[in-house]
Parts: sequence; C-alpha cells; structure tokens
Amino acid sequence: MRAAVVREFKAPLVIEEREVPQPGPGQALVRIEASGLCHTDIHAAHGDWPVKPTPPFVPGHEGIGIVEAVGDGVSDDMIGTRVSIAWLGEACGRCDACLAGQETLCLQQENSGYSIDGGYAEYALTAADYCVPVPDGVDPFDAAPLTCAGVTTYKAMKVGEVKPTDVVLVSGIGGLGHLALQYARIFGGTTVAVDVVDEKLQLAQDLGADVVLDARSDDVVARVGELGGADVAVGLAVSKESFDTAYRALRRGGRLVLVAMPADGVMEVPVFDLVVGGKSVRGSIVGTRADLSEVFELHRLGRTRVIYETRRLEDVNACFDEVLSGQVPARLVFDMQAG
Repeated sequence: MRAAVVREFKAPLVIEEREVPQPGPGQALVRIEASGLCHTDIHAAHGDWPVKPTPPFVPGHEGIGIVEAVGDGVSDDMIGTRVSIAWLGEACGRCDACLAGQETLCLQQENSGYSIDGGYAEYALTAADYCVPVPDGVDPFDAAPLTCAGVTTYKAMKVGEVKPTDVVLVSGIGGLGHLALQYARIFGGTTVAVDVVDEKLQLAQDLGADVVLDARSDDVVARVGELGGADVAVGLAVSKESFDTAYRALRRGGRLVLVAMPADGVMEVPVFDLVVGGKSVRGSIVGTRADLSEVFELHRLGRTRVIYETRRLEDVNACFDEVLSGQVPARLVFDMQAG
C-alpha cells in the first residue's frame, strides 16, 4: 500500500510502499477513501509542539474508509461499514476524564497520525471502539473534514457556551473557520468573521456571516464594539496577534475559546481587565465520539456545507506548502483512490 511517511522533522514526506497491516485484538482495518489535511499534520511533521511524535510515522486524523477486516473481539458485522479515523485514536476508558465524558482529556490517549499511524495511507488500523460510523448519505469527502475541522469547531461552540443571540467572533476563516461559522449560526449566534485573505473573506460572505471584517484594514475591536462586543470569540488563526485581538473584542463576561496552537504561541492576558470584566479564556481540544456523531447527523440533515478541494497523496508536500501560504480557501482532502 502507498503511505506518506514522516522520516524526519521538517523534511519532505516520503511516499513509501508498505505491507497492508493486519488488525490485532480490538482493531479494525480500514481501506481509506478520503483523508483530510489538517494544519496539525504539518505541526506533527515539523515537530513543532512540546510533545512530539516519533518518526517514522504516517500523519492524518481525518480518515474516512470502509472496514475490510477486524481482529479478535470485534464483531464481523463491522466489516463493510464506513467509519472515520479521528484525532482521538483511543483512550483508556477508565480515568476520571473518560468516565466524565471528557475522553479527549485522557492522559493515556493515543492520537491518530501522531502517536499512532494515521490516514495518509491506503489502509490504516483503528481501535474498533473509537472509530465513528459515517451515516448513509454523507459523502466520504465531506465526512473527512468533519472528522476534525467539524468536530473541533462544533466542540468549541459547546466550550464557549454559545447561546441564541450571542455575538460570536470567528477569527480565521478556512478549514475550521468555515465550519465554525455554520455551527455558530446553528447555535443561534450572530456571526462575525475575521480574516486577512480576500478569498476567505468572500467565503465567509458566501456562507452568510452577519459581519465580515478584514483585519488588514478594519479596526476589529472597534467594529465588534459597535455590536456590544463579542460574547464568544473563537481563535482559529495560527497567530498570536489574532488571539490578542479576539480577547480585546470581548464584552464583559465574554469567553475566548482558543483552538489554534501556534508553534510559538504565548498569550499575555491583562489580569485586571480579565477579573474586573468577568472574562474567561478557555482551551478546546477536538471533540468526543458523541460530538462527532452529532456533527455527522447535522450534516446528514443538510445543516452544514463542507468546502474542500481534492488532491493526490503524491502531492502531499506541495499541499503542505499550499496550506502554509494561507491561500487554501477551506480544506484539502486526499483522494486515496486517485493514482
């Protein structure tokens, strides 16, 4: 099988021929149809974060495919079903976080495309209990971005406690941001889209954002202030400056939800303003299996629209450059059937 492999940090990925892996106890073998490219994959390949993956490894945590075989302890009924391989590859199921429905905070978790091989391959192994079924009627190329970009921003709305009529600022309109805008509207919010790329600002308009701001020329804080300030601001742009602007745009009692993780990301918060203004800064990391099931169901019902372009796996390094240039309108998805 073909697989895109990180052999060393910051080096180009290598397309290799590997043996198709065999499922062990509790595992399923998935033939990958579509695999989304997330900025996290680039961070992984560059070794950007304090906790680093160990090369060689196969990135990818937006994998969608068909179960072709299962290991001991897994029902044969799973064979032939379409499932997703998400960031949360597996958790312990026993710790306080898991038992409280916060499995993405489990200290023993394994992460697809990071600590275990992911979806940048024609076949991938997954823990059978942790792959989420894709409903009939949901296209696999739509499902791939929903598996991370979708569930991550959907969860951010929950973490931000978005309520109807809340002003929701989405900082960074792209693979995650175009879905965040849609979930904010589903939750009943008034949406403010902020970006610095013309194509992404146009995308926000096309998706029905209530207010679209160009951070290159608009005074974001002042403009949002005209609306009374943001009740919730979601930081999706990989930029410290965007975090600072989003915080300053909050109204009293507002919540800043940070999702993006810049490699050198350090944010300074004015303590006096934070305390006197009753504001909060929260981190939101992907979503649970239950969250992803809800995301798929919303899409099946026609409530969301996924914007993506397909690419060949062999072009993975050029695709990384595309994403880093900031010119990709939304999501890139590898068509694993394309030769």
